[in-house]
Amino acid sequence: MSNASLVSIRDVSFKHASLPADSPDILRDLSLSLVRGEFMCILGPSGCGKTTVLNLIAGFESPTAGSIHMDGRPIDGPGVERGVVFQGDDSLYHWLTAQANVEFGLRVSGMKKTERAAKARQYLALVGLRGQEHKYPAELSGGMKQRVNVARVLACESKVLLMDEPFGQLDAQTRIVLQDELATIWQKTQRTVFFVTHDIAEAITLADRIVVLKRGPRSNVKEIVNCDLDRPRDRSNPRFGELYSRISSLIADEVLGVQTDRVTS
Repeated sequence: MSNASLVSIRDVSFKHASLPADSPDILRDLSLSLVRGEFMCILGPSGCGKTTVLNLIAGFESPTAGSIHMDGRPIDGPGVERGVVFQGDDSLYHWLTAQANVEFGLRVSGMKKTERAAKARQYLALVGLRGQEHKYPAELSGGMKQRVNVARVLACESKVLLMDEPFGQLDAQTRIVLQDELATIWQKTQRTVFFVTHDIAEAITLADRIVVLKRGPRSNVKEIVNCDLDRPRDRSNPRFGELYSRISSLIADEVLGVQTDRVTS
């Protein structure tokens, strides 16, 4: 992993433009750097702004204050260098096969038919869907649909993969399998990944660094935890349990703070 910063968030505050002027910011003075080639996960209490941070990096939202840069250039909207994998499978085109879904972005970019077909097959094989290219989303399981989503973003060769709880709707066993497969894919492709999750074990399984946010409103970084475990990650490793306990305590402190505020207010 390079030490060079790929995405730089500096003193960013955000609130929705539709809210009253005196409403509190969702994020306040947030600063964070995403290092080229790293796998970063972001955790925090409900409502702390995890998905908001992802949307700001994606260019779906703009900061109220502060700046976000990628490769030294300001992010001022969505771009092909930042691919997004959402939680559900609604982003798949149900009338297209798995291969046609993966090819879609390549076709829009003008890639020749034979080249995009070969690339789609390559990335479908990478996510474990060799032989499933002809199937439509309705014929695929939830886990397989998410593999198609991942393959589609990988095929566009975005520098950054932004993943918003992509396994959150899957059963526990499928989620564990896909976590391990995603870690393997990340090691093979060396893409930079920013991954939103509420699952502490998932974050430890995947991340080089875990960003824990403070409770909202006016959320900010509480702590960044380095995950120094060898890969592939062994969930039975005592160090895994230590990291889990530490992060759980950080989040519990924020949740308890919310509950205390409610009791005393």
